Amino acid sequence: MASARLLMRALLALAEEGYSFLVVPGGGPMADLVREIYSRGSLSQEAAHWMAVLAMEQYAYFLADGTGAALTREIRRPKGDSRVQVLLPYQALIEDDRGLLHNWDYTSDAVAALIAAQLSAPLIKATDVDGVILDGKVVPEVLASHMLGRVSCIDQGTIGLLCGLLKGSSIWVLNGTDAQQFTNALKKGEGGTVIKG
Repeated sequence: MASARLLMRALLALAEEGYSFLVVPGGGPMADLVREIYSRGSLSQEAAHWMAVLAMEQYAYFLADGTGAALTREIRRPKGDSRVQVLLPYQALIEDDRGLLHNWDYTSDAVAALIAAQLSAPLIKATDVDGVILDGKVVPEVLASHMLGRVSCIDQGTIGLLCGLLKGSSIWVLNGTDAQQFTNALKKGEGGTVIKG
């Protein structure tokens, strides 16, 4: 959260150069609270799923607030003046959640992967690490099949999707904590890790 708004402003600056972004928010600390309540046995899996999606929606409002990004309920590529849009995921998924399994293996990563596939758009995951770390170092590229069962910055549901339904797709994992570093990596097309399905 500390660097999220700086990153949003960097995306808006990139939009001035012709880029466009549909931001699928994570759940942030709101989703962590849902996970904590669920772990105490106070929630069903179904309720926890939709509460976590609502947590993503709360984070969407945080990301858009004061940054100039527009909120949207529509799963579509941004056009016109609103070239940086933040998806309200609950609004977008309540009628059709694209076949997501309702368990903790499928987080905002899986939502973003399914939406990127629907739009035939590249998926960039902005996170707090420099990429996927294997044997103590960041690897530039890795097959999703090598990530099965490994704890990483990508949820196992998404890894499973990349090995099955979304085979042939990829996710580019970039560090989003430094907006300038993120922008440079995006423009140069290098850095981070590409996970290939």
